[in-house]
Amino acid sequence: MTEIIRQLSDISARYDALFVDLWGCVHNGVVAYDDAVTALQAFRATGGKVVLVTNAPRPRDSVARQIAKLGVPDDAWDTIATSGDSARAAMYRGAVGRKVWFMGEDHDKSFFSPLHIVDNPVEIEQVPLEEAEGIVCCGPFDPHADIAVNRPELLYAKQKGLKLLCANPDIVVDRGDSREWCAGAVAKLYTEMGGESLYFGKPHPPIYDLARNRLAELGEAPSNSGILAIGDGPQTDISGAMGEDLDSLFISGGLASEETRTTTDPDPDALKAYLAKEGISPSFAIGYLR
Repeated sequence: MTEIIRQLSDISARYDALFVDLWGCVHNGVVAYDDAVTALQAFRATGGKVVLVTNAPRPRDSVARQIAKLGVPDDAWDTIATSGDSARAAMYRGAVGRKVWFMGEDHDKSFFSPLHIVDNPVEIEQVPLEEAEGIVCCGPFDPHADIAVNRPELLYAKQKGLKLLCANPDIVVDRGDSREWCAGAVAKLYTEMGGESLYFGKPHPPIYDLARNRLAELGEAPSNSGILAIGDGPQTDISGAMGEDLDSLFISGGLASEETRTTTDPDPDALKAYLAKEGISPSFAIGYLR
């Protein structure tokens, strides 16, 4: 049974570390949520560790710079684990070959920055689709266009038997009041067309392995019972936490704000119906991280 709480401090003393989603929880793609920042700062003040676990398809240094510009201060978190870093490690181990076709926007090209955690990395070359051995997808070329516009290239790739490395399993995000497609939507379409997609962000295990490694780098190694996962994505954040046997706090005022009729808090009946529809059972729920 999911318990609705009023603030993070109601339960935070039970945990040594937080795995916190960013988009929809700590910021909206435009500006940081002040209450969320304050809650994370308060948790750290008690000695807790905050790992930002994000499906951003970029290196953690790039994400750190981005969130600083949005107003998330350094004292609200300890370390970052990104889907991008998890996927980059796979790419540099040759998961989709040496010659790759890149899908994404210009700001995602930091995905190809050198990665020093892989021994003897494969030398990656970006090539046209006709020459590619695999696809690296950080997102659609146009996040506002109907995702089906990518179908011709994906059909060609499927016929060639190319694997698609999905650097961000999220289907959509809300940037302010505008909803955008993510790499997960492309990968989902490719899979539905009969292609093979490889996933490395939430809810899949590699990013949780990376998050635990980043936590261990801080000198912390809490058991699963000492970690609380926080997020607004039902099939990424919450399903991932359930798969990893972690307690979870569902932020109902993010992607599911309409369905859960969240103003300050979720409507209990609407929340119950939504969780049943999504097939998830978070430990706790809250309107917004605070």
